[in-house]
Amino acid sequence: MNSVKTTTPASAIKPSAKDSFAITFAPLSVEEAYAKADDQANGAIVLMSGMVRNQTDGKAVMSLEYQAYEPMALRVFYQIAADIRSSWSDVSRVVIYHRVGHLKIGEISVLVAVGCPHRREAFEACRYAIDTLKHTAPIWKKEHWQDGSSSWVSIGACETQDCE
Repeated sequence: MNSVKTTTPASAIKPSAKDSFAITFAPLSVEEAYAKADDQANGAIVLMSGMVRNQTDGKAVMSLEYQAYEPMALRVFYQIAADIRSSWSDVSRVVIYHRVGHLKIGEISVLVAVGCPHRREAFEACRYAIDTLKHTAPIWKKEHWQDGSSSWVSIGACETQDCE
């Protein structure tokens, strides 16, 4: 994967009109994300769908709850797209959607799609987008366990910063 360096403050990034970003309570649509990533210049569209699974580390999960600081999370999404375009200049479209609220097992929590003339760059850019999102976006996940307990996990922005 290319080494990506951010040189522009996230607050200064403006999203490209060709890209699509959302944080929503509504269910996410693979078909919609694919359509938004589609472009006649594409030879590939890589789409990553993150779903609510029924266990974590062997412990039964009943559901997840996501919360986000939407204005900042969207700025992070814009920055991710800008970084992608800086490293993979042929990318035609970037789509990043994330759900918030209470999600059941099997529901889609995040969709990332990248359209590009070549598959290698599309895969690399898509992987960069989801990995960066998980470690920098202010989106928090609470797992609800089968035993009735719950816990906040994978607080991405706090993995690299002191958030206490």
